[in-house]
Amino acid sequence: MSLSPAAAKSLAKWRDMVAKRDLTGLEAIVAEDAIFRSPVAYPPYPGRAAVCLVLRTAESVFEDFVYHREFVCGPDSVALEFSARVGDKKLKAMDIIRFNAAGLIQEFEVMVRPATGLMALGAAMQAKLGAAAAKLKGG
Repeated sequence: MSLSPAAAKSLAKWRDMVAKRDLTGLEAIVAEDAIFRSPVAYPPYPGRAAVCLVLRTAESVFEDFVYHREFVCGPDSVALEFSARVGDKKLKAMDIIRFNAAGLIQEFEVMVRPATGLMALGAAMQAKLGAAAAKLKGG
């Protein structure tokens, strides 16, 4: 099983941006109507601007971020296992990404463990996003 060529191209760009810790070109690979599903907040964050802001914020709070494994789940979906640290809390997690027909990120979901890592991530994200989080969800 493999990703579609368009999805594979966007995934390669995403992985390159993460490796360089430079998400400057993120908007070019995220669909206008994309959604971000947070491991600590509900409802999901809708729209390209929200998805990009959340991903950039997460990138800024993670330390020692490393992707370990990639699981292709069909022509439009991939799961990426990673580890990272937030302050003194280590975590393991999955980025679950679904691409649209044009190969743009349509849905980005994150699952995190253990609970101590999840709580540290939630607190760090809240500290950086603050009131913007509610606005991004339309609240």
